[in-house]
Amino acid sequence: MPTTNVQRRLAATAGIARPAEPLELYPQLANALVRFIGVGKTYEGAQGPVQALQGIDLTIERGEVFGIIGRSGAGKSSLIRTINRLEQPSSGRVLVDQVDIGEFDEDRLVALRRRIGMIFQHFNLMSAKTVWQNVELPLKVAGVPQAERWRKVGELLELVGLQGKRDAYPAQLSGGQKQRVGIARALVHDPQILLCDEATSALDPETTESILALLRDINQRLGLTVILITHEMAVIRAICDRVVVLEGGQVVEQGPVWQVFGNPQHEVSRTLLAPLQHGLPEELRARLRSTPSTPGAALVLRLRVTGAQAGEADLSSLFNLLGGQVSLLQGGIERIQGRALGNLVVAVSNSPHDREHLLQRAGQWAQRVEELGYVV
Repeated sequence: MPTTNVQRRLAATAGIARPAEPLELYPQLANALVRFIGVGKTYEGAQGPVQALQGIDLTIERGEVFGIIGRSGAGKSSLIRTINRLEQPSSGRVLVDQVDIGEFDEDRLVALRRRIGMIFQHFNLMSAKTVWQNVELPLKVAGVPQAERWRKVGELLELVGLQGKRDAYPAQLSGGQKQRVGIARALVHDPQILLCDEATSALDPETTESILALLRDINQRLGLTVILITHEMAVIRAICDRVVVLEGGQVVEQGPVWQVFGNPQHEVSRTLLAPLQHGLPEELRARLRSTPSTPGAALVLRLRVTGAQAGEADLSSLFNLLGGQVSLLQGGIERIQGRALGNLVVAVSNSPHDREHLLQRAGQWAQRVEELGYVV
């Protein structure tokens, strides 16, 4: 039976969340675990209101690893803190499992937060407690019997690879080990969702790689939905299924990781991706000329593969298309989510095709072709 306005008002008065729109009206949302509907957040600053979030509409699917990226102050932390109601939106609705959490009382918030684990950049461990005690503490607070606590803590320390560190104190651990303790502690209540707030920003690259591998393993083994915020595109590339780019509290781009990496549409996305891109070496840039200086000068092309076409980036077919002598000057191809992406800078000389036809033929292989100039 359809929910009437009277029923909605009664439900709100009783502290019960308003039901979401019927899923049969939105079949694309059937697998949605978290939904943001027109979410806004305004803080009162010293010089007046500050709008941290504006009209956020997003869907996060059950079981995926979802990345939220943006520059400092873009609204990333404000957004994920609305999922466990550490932040109350100023406008809009946040739905978890199709239930609006905006009307939850304290008891329902406690239950909600036990379904949502959270790990932080600076670990937030208690220095006077051992690894075992840090992981056990949330279970103690929840009144879980000792036998169940010990079983759970033992399983989690094994999961994160810290069985041999159970009696160590945080000061005796490396940064990666501390973060593993934080992950184990976040999992004590068997959450559906794991929120990661810049969880690798304080770690070195090798440790970051191991923590991301652990998060992906947990996601696949436990079916956990992982939502992480970061300012590092390399983290998004390594672990995420989909990504949203925030700027000024607004969504400026979103999509599968391969799509955003392969063909970023917004200037902010391109800026964030810049550290992963390699500019032309200064030596090559100095040799480039806008016109051929000698009959044997080679045409230099930048070829961009965006992942839009399935299959491998077959270099032999590229060389056959261009003809003549083709030299690879810079670049490479990587695979993200089973798609080939990358940039190649090539020099083509002695080709039977003129410049115009070379550009056309290069466009049959790459999604984007840029003429850089000529070199001898």
